[in-house]
Amino acid sequence: MLGLIGQKLGHTRVYDANGVITPVTVVKVGPNRVLQVKAVDSDGYSAVQLGFGEQKPQRMSKGKLGHLKKHAVDTGGREGIQGVQKILEFRDFGKEVKAGELLNADLFAAGDYVDCIGVSKGRGFEGVVKRHRFAGGDATHGAKGWHRRSGAIGQRLFPGTVMKGMRMPGHMGQVRRTVQNLQVVQVSNEDGLLLIKGSMPGAEGDYVIIRESKKRPKGWVNPSLRDKAKGGSKKK
Repeated sequence: MLGLIGQKLGHTRVYDANGVITPVTVVKVGPNRVLQVKAVDSDGYSAVQLGFGEQKPQRMSKGKLGHLKKHAVDTGGREGIQGVQKILEFRDFGKEVKAGELLNADLFAAGDYVDCIGVSKGRGFEGVVKRHRFAGGDATHGAKGWHRRSGAIGQRLFPGTVMKGMRMPGHMGQVRRTVQNLQVVQVSNEDGLLLIKGSMPGAEGDYVIIRESKKRPKGWVNPSLRDKAKGGSKKK
């Protein structure tokens, strides 16, 4: 499965030839450096390990430095190592690559569908109205002090406890989320940018994962459009 590590830069909009506006998220994905290629015979599974972003070697752990020294090809950093900010593996990579190779935005093309994975914004401790979209209590008709509360959470007799999974106030956000089937609108290989339709989890500047869509991989065609191109399906 193809994939890249990227950094969410922000949001904008683009126009097509007919003047239709499409809101997009700008993601910087280039370059991704291939750090290691794993094979079934030697490692037990097939995967490609990518590194993204620059980092000073003195700010990395000794374990990561040793790993980079063993597999990295670039010699631009101290002790012959150029540090990286993020390291991630993609299993069953759909392209043959070698250690030290650079992957850029042209790994994807306009029209491809991708899954975007990121960590949502942290909201801190929130009540049930914001966290779970509860309606709250009445604002008038004698209601006092119960405008944004959840109401009863237990039972009177049996079982007399709060049920597991009860929606209650608590920490909101700062969790890993995946948005599926987002379409790539434009690819700027010179700048290493992908313009992806819609929004994805995370704040501006956060690191995200852009992978090939599981439900709509490369070459996927909308069945309705395919039937329309063939002349339409006949209904009995």
